[in-house]
This record gives sequence, structure tokens and C-alpha cells, in this order.
Amino acid sequence: MTSVEVAGVAIHPFGRFEGVTTTELGVAAVRGALAEAGVGRGGFQAAFCATAYGGVACGHRILGALGMTGMPIVDVEAGCASGGAALMLAAGAIRAGQYETVVVFGVEKMPKGVIRSSFFEPWQEEAGLAATPAYFALRAQRLMATSGVTKEDLAAVVVKNRRQGAANPDAMFRAEVSPAEVLASRLICEPLHLWMLCSPNEGAAAVVLRAGAPGSGRVRLDAAVLRSHLPGAVLSESTPMAGLVDVDVPAPSTLAADDAYREAGIGPGDLDLVECQDTDAARELLAYEELRLCPPGGATGLLAGGATAMGGRLPVNPSGGLLSKGEPLGASALGQVVEVVRQLRGDAGQRQVEGATVGLAHTVGRGANAAVVICSR
Repeated sequence: MTSVEVAGVAIHPFGRFEGVTTTELGVAAVRGALAEAGVGRGGFQAAFCATAYGGVACGHRILGALGMTGMPIVDVEAGCASGGAALMLAAGAIRAGQYETVVVFGVEKMPKGVIRSSFFEPWQEEAGLAATPAYFALRAQRLMATSGVTKEDLAAVVVKNRRQGAANPDAMFRAEVSPAEVLASRLICEPLHLWMLCSPNEGAAAVVLRAGAPGSGRVRLDAAVLRSHLPGAVLSESTPMAGLVDVDVPAPSTLAADDAYREAGIGPGDLDLVECQDTDAARELLAYEELRLCPPGGATGLLAGGATAMGGRLPVNPSGGLLSKGEPLGASALGQVVEVVRQLRGDAGQRQVEGATVGLAHTVGRGANAAVVICSR
């Protein structure tokens, strides 16, 4: 099977950019990734654009602004996992021999305030069973009840990620915070305080993939997997209620992770770093379990022991995560992959994970769609 390598990456910083259009954000990221890959007009055979709020033919608008149309341009939407879904399609096409080089990019200008989504019926939003702080809080409460997580643990996740994000020039929030400051921020919905929630925002990221050449020394894309939810419990990622209460139904993140580990030929113990979904602080701790980084109930031990901090055995979210960067949905997963690639190349500067050779990126989007991407060098 043809291997897939990462020829170039780029990111437009995440934040709020008044007067900058979605197209302009995307152009900046695509232009940067193509330049790094040494690919010009006519140098790629297909493009996949990840976006949820970008509108009709978003990818076509971006490549049209660059004068680079003519090839297939496909917009992909899978909520926060849109970028992972786009990578899966692009990598699969390259492995099948359909294309030699493909550009994958994600872009978003998120509305301010609570995310609204046509995925949810009005009654679900009113009941808090949507992508809202109320739902995240219910999920956090269940994690606290089943895994021994405390409010102090949630604050510790924020402190860790904001400390790491302070070294990331592409992050929205670049100031370290203390546990006391996190717990003193406004209570949104028990147990989640304002600083425990990520901020929907704006940004773009792009990755150029090409058929691998033996001995090239470039970062390889070993797996890109998207899985959807199985009908499960009331607080499963799927929401709405499926009518089942069986807690043994595997989460879509676990399904995707297991498939990705199998495809890459590795296990969780082979990872050197992880970029995972931290829509809220509890979501990161839940990811530890779902990605099999620890056994059920072991997230607090992993966090408290320093394993997931910089210098630890398995740094998680060295970029600062969504809690530092914010989350423009279509760019979210690809922003993680940009970070992983830079880490594996040794280009992460002050936040470099020493000796990193294998990294994993993980996102969960509405649907529920979970994407897991594994890269190595």
C-alpha cells in the first residue's frame, strides 16, 4: 500500500479577526502549506476543505482566490472532526493511487456566544442536550461521579494547557493562570467555570499530503480514522437520548482510536504526544480514558502525576489545546495535526517535546463523529 507523507503545513492563528473574511483566513493557511511543500499551481490533483459554518463552496472560494481551481474541490463537514474526516478522504485517495498530491485545509469564522447547530432539535437545545455548557457540565458531573475527578482536577487541566499555550504564538490566550484564578472565574454551569470552557473563534489550517517516498525522512500520516457513535447512554456524545443506559457501549473516540492504532501498527504506549479534544476541561480527562491512555478511572492519576504536562511521559496538548487556542470548528483538527507535525519535525520551539517520533490528534464533533489521526517520523 502506498504510504502518505506530510509535505507541508501551515496555520493562520486562532482568535478573532474583525474585517478578515473566511476566504482570507483560508488563503493564508493554504498559501503557507503549499509554499512549505514547494507545490505551485497545477501541483496538486484534489482538495478537501473542512468547514461547518463556511457556506456553500467554501473550498472553491478559497482556491479560486488563489487562482488554483480546476481539480476536484470537496467541502467536508463533521463538526469539530471535519478536518480529520477530510484527512481520511485525502489519505485514502492517495493510498488508492487516485492522486499523487492533495491539499487539505480547514477554516471557520465562528459566531460569538454558545454554538448553535442545526443538528439539534429545538427541544434538545432547551433541555441542555446540545453542544452547550449545560451538556458539557452534565458530562463533567458524570465523570466526577465515575472517575473521582474533582473541580481542582478540572482547574489543573486549564492551568496545564494555558501554561503550554503561553509558548504558542498561534493561540488566542497566551497568559498562564493559577488554579485560584480558574476557580474564581464566573460559574457557567456546575462544575464548569468560564475558564474551563474553550472559546469558539476564527482561524484556518492546511496540510499538503503526497504519496510517500522511501527514505524521504518526512513525517508520515500513518492513520486517519473517522467513526460515528453507537446508540448509547443519555450522556453519550451522540445526544439525543437513544433510550439505552448500557455504559459498556464504546464511545466513538474509542472506536476511532482502536482503528487508528491498528492501522498504524502501534498501541497507546508508543505515543510521544497527544493533541486531544478539550472543548472543556472535563473533555480532556475523558479523552485520556477513551483513547486508552489510562484505564477507566485513571485520568486523575495521569494528570496529578505530571505525565501529561511538558516534560512528562506523555505530554497532552503541548499547543495549549482548545482551552488556549480557542476552537474554529473546521480548522480545529487540522490545527492539531499542524502541531503534531511540527513536534515530530522538531520545529515547535519553546514547547518542543524532546525526542518525539509518534503523535496522535483527536477531535469529537457533532453527530457524533470522532476523528483520530496518527503521524510518525
